[in-house]
Amino acid sequence: MKLTDMAIKKAKPQEKTYKLADGGGLFLQIEPKGGKLFRYAYRFAGKQKLLALGKYPDVSLQEARERHLEARKQLAHGIDPAAAKKAHKAAGVEKAANTFEVIAHEWLAVWKSDKVAGTIQRTESILKRDVIPYIGNRPITELKTPETLTVLRRIEDRGCEKMARKVKDVICMICRYAVQTGRCEYNACDNLRGALKPIQTTNRPALIKPDDVAELLRAIDTYHGTLPTVRAALRLAPLTFTRPGELREAKWEDFNLDEAVWNYTIRKTRNTGVSELIVPLSHQALEILRELHPLTGHGTYVFTGLRPGRPFSNMAINRALQTLGYDTKEEMTGHGFRAIARTVLDERLKWPAPIIEIQLAHKVKDPNGTAYNRTAFLDDRRTMMQTWADYLDSLKAGTPGIGIATCDEPLGQTM
Repeated sequence: MKLTDMAIKKAKPQEKTYKLADGGGLFLQIEPKGGKLFRYAYRFAGKQKLLALGKYPDVSLQEARERHLEARKQLAHGIDPAAAKKAHKAAGVEKAANTFEVIAHEWLAVWKSDKVAGTIQRTESILKRDVIPYIGNRPITELKTPETLTVLRRIEDRGCEKMARKVKDVICMICRYAVQTGRCEYNACDNLRGALKPIQTTNRPALIKPDDVAELLRAIDTYHGTLPTVRAALRLAPLTFTRPGELREAKWEDFNLDEAVWNYTIRKTRNTGVSELIVPLSHQALEILRELHPLTGHGTYVFTGLRPGRPFSNMAINRALQTLGYDTKEEMTGHGFRAIARTVLDERLKWPAPIIEIQLAHKVKDPNGTAYNRTAFLDDRRTMMQTWADYLDSLKAGTPGIGIATCDEPLGQTM
């Protein structure tokens, strides 16, 4: 007779394991400790085998019969039901190990080895906020372009077109890593060209006229905020014209004050052609650094903030400029010191564009098409940086350019 729910409920454990048959090889196995297991006994390739169908009452009698029927169909088609179950389970484990989130964390561990803390933190934040919640549990082999575009559209709908492109770059690198490591054959970002909204670019505000620059320099000398490191950074920014983030995260270990150089890893390496830069330090820059060294020289960062062992906020320079009365949306930002140097060194002091561009850590190629390395034109750049510092002093003193020679002749490259 076939099993019934009532018969299963009434079945009591005995000293030894026993069975209650349902027919066709399906039976309920009752264990001495009370466990009740549905199993299917069958023969495959001349061997007797057992297939576990589930534990009662987690699996009902009806569900057990459905699983039994599916197994008999497999057997009829020459498939071993137990082997098929094992393969299915292995595939599920492999799929779980190859989700986008798992591979993203694996990629992150490799990628961040040569990145600065701020870049790592921003990328981790992108993944945590805008990516993982939406496609983190998707097997990388099943992730398709439309799903990726949906993630990016959600960011665009917030009005963050530039962020959407950053997120796209991160997703693309993770998918590329999955392809490279054999986890999938398809990069879900490959066909997104032209799908995102164009970014409306605007130039960062900066002061260009000598009188305006002179007024700015004099204003900086009057700044006395909460942190002396912010004032020092404000004074050093026009002298080095590095990117604000690179200045903010400057480390003492990268400075050699005796040789008057700052040698650091560039944060924005994409499309620059270089990963390191040597910044020759003028006499004026050295004076600022030597004044600051007794205050922060015992730690890692040059421009420390309120939090021990960390640089000041990435908004500190712009807030200081706002305190001095400058509109950072319309007049001047921390990035604007680069625009000032690029314009004035070229148009007024007549320095060759390649030398200026190298000092700005922009990609510059020689006549053979090879990108210049970190030491290119180093002696010429030393001269340029000192000339630039002296010119800024002349502006501040109200004697713009007096005694400052222009560079009318191309200089020789010093490697």
